[in-house]
Formats: sequence, structure tokens, C-alpha cells
Amino acid sequence: MAKEGIKAREVKRAKLVAKYAEKRAALKEAGDYLALDKLPKASSAVKLHNRCKLTGRPRGYMRQFGISRVTFREMALAGKIPGVRKASW
Repeated sequence: MAKEGIKAREVKRAKLVAKYAEKRAALKEAGDYLALDKLPKASSAVKLHNRCKLTGRPRGYMRQFGISRVTFREMALAGKIPGVRKASW
């Protein structure tokens, strides 16, 4: 499980990206790269990294559910995700 600080940092980055998204788009369109360079680095959408909402795990992230593969498997086997069941043929 990821440290709380790492999860909090990711949330903070997401807020910063949302705050500066409009301004960044306008500056990119105008081609003003000097002004873009003065904005906070964390406000770039490239800096965001998908993490599991429950554990904070950065790898094995499933976009459709917003959780990691490990958490997904545990929850699916416990029947906590509606419409998902183990395949058998």
C-alpha cells in the first residue's frame, strides 16, 4: 500500500492540472513557450500518473474500474463488483 503522502501528492497534482488547463491550452495555441515555462511543472498533464483509488498502487491500473489488478481480483472474487464474475469454460 502506498504512503498517504504519495496519494495526497497525486491528488494535489490533479487539482493543479485542472486549475491551469485552460491557461496552458491558451498559451500553447498562442505559441508562447516562455510563459508556459513559468507555470508550475506539476500543472502539466504529463506529470499525472494513474493510481489505484483504494491502495495507491501505481502499476497494474485498470482504467475502467479505477483500481489496480490486485484489488480488482480480490473484490471480484468477493462479489463486490457487480456484473463481474470469474470465467470458466
